[in-house]
Amino acid sequence: MTNAMAVQVTIYLNESDRWQKRPLYLELLNYLRSENVYGAVVYHSVAGFIGRSRVKTASLVDAGGNLPLVLSFVDLDEHVQRVLPKLKEMASHRLIVRENVVVEQGSLD
Repeated sequence: MTNAMAVQVTIYLNESDRWQKRPLYLELLNYLRSENVYGAVVYHSVAGFIGRSRVKTASLVDAGGNLPLVLSFVDLDEHVQRVLPKLKEMASHRLIVRENVVVEQGSLD
């Protein structure tokens, strides 16, 4: 599948985001896994901001679980089209970015 077209989705979250009283990032990962999306990862920041909020860092005493998280996954367009409506519902208040990418190496099988 080298040089095949795929779609990468990135969702900008916050540690304190919840879905049905559980951490949103875990619920998103569980949903993506249950839908057989090829793979997904959550990056935990050491510093950052979301929207127009102030910069938060891991060294701030008052960070209190408010650091930004980034969830990213890559799959074929038809899989992304299938899961995107639920992702938009679950993370309705967060930025979701979708971009076409080229698989340079490996396979989405």
